[in-house]
Order: sequence, then structure tokens, then C-alpha cells
Amino acid sequence: MAGALLDTCALLWLSAGAPISPAARASIDEGLSADSLFVSPITAWEVGVAVAKKRLVMDDPVQWFQTFRARSGVNLAPMGIELLVQSSFLPGDFHKDPADRIIVATARALGVPVVTRDRLILSYAEQGHVLAIAC
Repeated sequence: MAGALLDTCALLWLSAGAPISPAARASIDEGLSADSLFVSPITAWEVGVAVAKKRLVMDDPVQWFQTFRARSGVNLAPMGIELLVQSSFLPGDFHKDPADRIIVATARALGVPVVTRDRLILSYAEQGHVLAIAC
């Protein structure tokens, strides 16, 4: 499947217009043209946590997330019970962060790479357990 799943950091950098790698840009553009660029609902939670802890400044994280999705054309990935349980049983050695586990499980379920700068996700991809593109 063409497309990609944006990690939280990728979503934030993309929304800010920060430079990203040519490979990430190509994957994002391909995903947009095929209507297969996704973001996980857990990313909205991560943005909310960052705002609550004052690591990120914005007036209304819910509105920001919804506006970003509407303007960018990014689809909300499904996040049901099966996916949540699958995130508990990822193969190999992966760290314990529940949000990253859900993001990785989502990418695996969709069959798309995660666009990320997260070194732990990129390392997990090097082990062959998920596709990832460094942004």
C-alpha cells in the first residue's frame, strides 16, 4: 500500500513547516495523492499531554488537531480493540512507551511506514519489525 503514518514528531514538524528529508516528503506526497496518509488518534493524546505539561504551546489542542487534519488531508487511522491488544505483543525488543507501541502497531496493521525522527522507532525498523522513514 502506498502511503505513510505520521509519528507525533513528524506531524508537529510538518505542521510547523520544518524541513524534512526528501524520502519523507516523497512518502507524504505519495500518501496524500493516494488518500493513504494517516495519523493515529494516540497522536492527539500525545499533543494534549505535551500542552498540559507546557512542552508545547497552543490554545486548543483538539481544534488544532482537527484543523491540521482538515487542511492537510491526513486521515485518522483506525484504533480499535484489536490494534490496542496487538500493540502489547509487538515482536522483538521494543521500548515500553504505549503511544509509540500503538503508532508502530498501527503502521504494521496498515502496511505503511512510520515517518519519524524517533531513534527507537527507527532502530526497531532496522530490526525488520516495522517500516520507517526518517524525516
